[in-house]
Amino acid sequence: MAAAWAAFDDYAEADAADFRAVIDALVAELPEDSPLGPFERACAWDSTGHSDKAVPLYREALALGLDGYRGRRARIQLSSSLRNIGQAEEGVRLLTPELDAPSDELDDAVRACLALCLSSLGRDREGLSLVLGALAPHLPRYQRSMANYARLLVEPER
Repeated sequence: MAAAWAAFDDYAEADAADFRAVIDALVAELPEDSPLGPFERACAWDSTGHSDKAVPLYREALALGLDGYRGRRARIQLSSSLRNIGQAEEGVRLLTPELDAPSDELDDAVRACLALCLSSLGRDREGLSLVLGALAPHLPRYQRSMANYARLLVEPER
């Protein structure tokens, strides 16, 4: 599976169906009830521009018990796909609990995707606050200032 994804950029847009066929063949090797199968298929549909086909597969993977790192990835990607098909509110509901999940390398992706969902709902200040908050620790200077500005975007005026 890793080799297939490593070669993803070698496929032209016109070859998207060929890439999905490679993923489908690899998924066929998994046990039928494995949550990895629908997850990998969802990723393939999503990565080839078909959020609508990815959504039910992400849901299936999560329903089958996909958890841990891949479960978090599935929630991020599902939220993004939901936004792409006009269901940003559901994306917000799905990702908001991830803000309190144990920290990992996906924290910034959670915030970025949630910010996009919020923006799609006209909640730009909340989205900008999340993005600035995620960016602040990566800055060589001004970390504290940017973190405070992020907080002040959503904190009620006193």
